[in-house]
Amino acid sequence: MLWFIVWTVLVVGTLVGAFFLLRKIYRSGQALASELGRASDVVAEVAERAEQLAAAADRAGALAPVNLIDPEPARARRAESALATALRRAARAARHEQTYRRWRALSR
Repeated sequence: MLWFIVWTVLVVGTLVGAFFLLRKIYRSGQALASELGRASDVVAEVAERAEQLAAAADRAGALAPVNLIDPEPARARRAESALATALRRAARAARHEQTYRRWRALSR
C-alpha cells in the first residue's frame, strides 16, 4: 500500500509541475507575440521615415561633380557653403550667449 501512495504523490506532483510549466510557457508565448506585434509597428514606422528621408534627399538633389576646367561654379558653391556655415555659427553663438546670460542671472 505504501508504494501506491508514493507513486500517486509522484504522479500528482509531476502533473502539478507540468501545469505550472505549461502555464509559464503559454504566458511567455503571449508576451512574445505582443512584443513581435509592437516590433512590426516600429519597423513600419522606421520604413516610412526612411522613405520620407529618401524623398527629401532626392528633392535636395545630389551634388554634381566639379569640372576642374572651370573652377568658378565650385568656388561659388564653396562660398555658399561658407556663408551657411557662418550663419549657423552665429546662430549657435547667439543661443550660447542667451544661455550664459540666463546662467549668470541664476547664479546671482
